[in-house]
Amino acid sequence: MAKVALVTDSTTYLPKKYTNRYSIRMVPATIIWGGKELRDGIDITPKEFYTRLQKEKEMPTTSQASPDAIKNVFVALLEKSFDVLGVFLSSKLSGMYSSASQARAMLPNENIEIIDSLTGSMGAGWPILSAARAAEKGADLAECKSIVERALQNVGIFLMVDTLEFLYRGGRIGKAQSLLGNILKLKPILEVTDGEFVGLEQVRTTQKALDRLIEILIERVGKRKPLHLGILHANAESTVKLLNEKVNKILRPSETVIAEVSPAVGVHLGPGTVGFAFMAGVE
Repeated sequence: MAKVALVTDSTTYLPKKYTNRYSIRMVPATIIWGGKELRDGIDITPKEFYTRLQKEKEMPTTSQASPDAIKNVFVALLEKSFDVLGVFLSSKLSGMYSSASQARAMLPNENIEIIDSLTGSMGAGWPILSAARAAEKGADLAECKSIVERALQNVGIFLMVDTLEFLYRGGRIGKAQSLLGNILKLKPILEVTDGEFVGLEQVRTTQKALDRLIEILIERVGKRKPLHLGILHANAESTVKLLNEKVNKILRPSETVIAEVSPAVGVHLGPGTVGFAFMAGVE
């Protein structure tokens, strides 16, 4: 029976300790800035991206990997006798899943399965890890696909945006709303629902918003165990440290990782964004 390798895109931002440990390959998204194409996580790190984003007036654009680029990753794994399971950023947020589907169509006779995660970051990362761990123990392609699909039913992701500026600059909200939010110092809390960012609440101060993030996490997780928790941030290490300390005391996750928000998504959220991505009730 063939071994199974997982393929995802760089917006998942799985920490390297996992991609190095398991058969997981990352396909980089492309950031286009100042006339240059930069591969996410290779030519520019999240920290470099968010630092530059704060200083420059020019907004970067982002692009999914090409079908050929994803096909090349598939072929490299197939040549090593792997079956391939691809899990990609929500099709409602990016064209990455479309590119992966086109790459799959170029290899019609190969054992490749593709899943639209309808989420992102560690919301997709935890299910991918579950399948990778099962694959290491001998799970086949169909079993790994089933593991991911079940796990995706038990994930959640929500974020606090530090400023409305980048949502406005990226064309996500109108100017009047942006001005209102900045005057009132509102901190929007967003959730990924049905594959898209949806506004949950706007909270007056950063501290109250952080407290509210923890409250929402407790509400969403309930009594489900085990809890796999990702603490997400866009160049906000000190805030993440505080969240990590508080949440671990309250919920005692079985596993916690700190993961950076991909520039390909964070271009619309901006530096200072923090949040949670969890998987609860499944291994």
